[in-house]
Amino acid sequence: MLKQLRQRLNTRMGFFWLLIILFWAKTVFAYLTEFSLGASDVLQVFLMLVNPIAITVLLFGLALYIRKTGFFYYILLLIDTLDTVLLYANVIYYREFTDFMTVSTVTGYSKVSQGLTGSSIALVNWYDWLYWIDIVAMLALYIFKRIKHDDRPIRRRKAFAYTSVALAGFGLNLTLAEANRPQLLTRTFDNNYIVKYLGLDAFTIYDGVKDERTNHQRASAKKSELDTVEDFTKSHYASPNSKMYGIAKGKNVIVIHLESFQQFLIDKKINGKEVTPFLNKLYHSQSTYAFKNFFHQVGQGKTSDAENMLETSTYGLATGSLFAQLGSDNTFQAAPAILKQRSKYSSAVFHGNVASFWNRNNTYKNMGYQYFFDASYFDTTGDKSTGYGLKDKLLFKDSIKYLQRLQQPFYVKYITVTNHFPFTMDKEDTTFKTTDTSDSAINGYFQTAHYLDQSIKEFYAYLKKSGLLKNSMIVLYGDHYGLSNSENTTLAPILGKSAKNWTSYDNAQLQRVPFMINMPGTKGGKVESTYGGEIDVLPTILHLLGISSKRYVQFGTDLFSKQHDQVVAFRNRDFVTPKYTVLSGKVYSNSTGEEVEMTDSIQKVIDKDQKKVNKELSLSDSLNSKNLLRFYHPKDFKKVDAAKYNYADGLQKEIKIENALKKASTSLYSKNGDKSTTSLYKTDAPEASHKKTNSTRIQITNPDDTSTTSSSSSSKK
Repeated sequence: MLKQLRQRLNTRMGFFWLLIILFWAKTVFAYLTEFSLGASDVLQVFLMLVNPIAITVLLFGLALYIRKTGFFYYILLLIDTLDTVLLYANVIYYREFTDFMTVSTVTGYSKVSQGLTGSSIALVNWYDWLYWIDIVAMLALYIFKRIKHDDRPIRRRKAFAYTSVALAGFGLNLTLAEANRPQLLTRTFDNNYIVKYLGLDAFTIYDGVKDERTNHQRASAKKSELDTVEDFTKSHYASPNSKMYGIAKGKNVIVIHLESFQQFLIDKKINGKEVTPFLNKLYHSQSTYAFKNFFHQVGQGKTSDAENMLETSTYGLATGSLFAQLGSDNTFQAAPAILKQRSKYSSAVFHGNVASFWNRNNTYKNMGYQYFFDASYFDTTGDKSTGYGLKDKLLFKDSIKYLQRLQQPFYVKYITVTNHFPFTMDKEDTTFKTTDTSDSAINGYFQTAHYLDQSIKEFYAYLKKSGLLKNSMIVLYGDHYGLSNSENTTLAPILGKSAKNWTSYDNAQLQRVPFMINMPGTKGGKVESTYGGEIDVLPTILHLLGISSKRYVQFGTDLFSKQHDQVVAFRNRDFVTPKYTVLSGKVYSNSTGEEVEMTDSIQKVIDKDQKKVNKELSLSDSLNSKNLLRFYHPKDFKKVDAAKYNYADGLQKEIKIENALKKASTSLYSKNGDKSTTSLYKTDAPEASHKKTNSTRIQITNPDDTSTTSSSSSSKK
């Protein structure tokens, strides 16, 4: 048996397969020990284990076409070595950034310096020799002729057969992956997913093709193309309301991202109990400007689209996620950079999921975010987290040690996750008695929304005790729908409507999400009937802070302006206005909910609005896909240098700034006499009293949101 094995290894095919097996083994080792791929069902585990095989056979198989003996062995070892370099470089990069290296990261010097600097030495583990020992051993065995040369070349037909089988195998792999995760390549929101389903080599090839396509599109772009965009946004600009302009000048800005939170939850009672009593109180407060006709405008990028609109006042892409597809390299003129350069704001994001989700770790750098406190900064072990990250009560509580060290004024964003599909909660986290429908998602939705409401109430209590509340403007918004259209007919009776008479118009009206601007200590707030959407948030906030938005390319308009544009565009080019809702060419009256009997005058209005919506979306797509903002240099705005941002050791960086500023430090910690305020935070979260683990490394598994649901109710993130 051993003799037969040795004889086999002394053939070209034997050596070929030995290298493939060894490379497969160390790749799977990396999958299981280094990367957080989050395989959550049997098929995903199977694909994760087999996905290196087909692509490795394809790449290593290139050597099979070489007839000269010496060249065959050395080329095969060279391919193996290069593939190992790629694997190990990703291992090192992942240890620091929790993401995989993109082609632009490798080819761009500034990107390489972020991931492959001298700090990489500190990321080397004692067992890393396992990634290299096979190459060293095989090379030594070949040089010292322990593996004999096989001078018989592989027949071209056989080599081609291996290539064909490898391609077919990859095709089968891709088919199974698409069946388990629809739109895997067209709606990419986490590089981990591509690697989990198709493998690291396939991800690199996919990213390279995507990068080349983007570069080609951008290379063909001309500065003159920006002129059309500028002409539109300048003519579309809405001057600020003089009564509102600057009323929040100098205040901290705290943005609370209400995950999957729809407007109908506000003031809703289930079994006689308010679902969101604290948010209801805020909504009707005299210190809050609330908008009851505010719509989400996201596309396939869902949460990331909402973030992009809020931060840049440009739309997400027609397909896929702008964050995931373009965020690593695009030029942004986003809120964090604008506020830093115009009013010296520091900035941070708090999110209990992995940094790579939606490519946030790269996109935020290009937006100018100073800090990103992701899952690696929190204890997410055990029952402290859901599939999409740290539970909201714990996120707010555990963020305080970082929030209190930020220099004021600050612009911070909290991305909550507990109110996320499939809306499941641990029994110990809720006592709210919910609905008893046939749809578990609907039943869970009211419970998770109630939990989110409690989380925000606890956070507000801390803000008041610490003194931050009176110096802050809190912006709360829902990012997108929580319950999909397929669930709305089951939901209808709960909303006092008939499931039998439910229409597309009703679906569209449920795309309302909350938008509240709360300025504690002030009066004059009210519930506004103005129509608007997420695209309008940035110019609104800037004007409240006393910063003109006129010099920037923004597609939204100030919600308080008398010139505000109330035509709200949806990503699929449908739209809603105060009078009409237009869906796939059908026009509905907002006053009756019925389809409108068209007249020439109504048609003229609809055509005008449709033309404007089409132009606005097309110009935004052109701006982002061609990276036209690289040609635009507004007054006093300096392009963000992403290389200056690194989200490791955030707390140490905050403390270093405090120490450098000394008495000039404006952080809450410094203002509190260099004493922590964490003890002021009170939560009833049962996990907060549990014994903590020693590990603060990322323990989250990103569940595949389409693996257990139908396509109609999937892809909620």
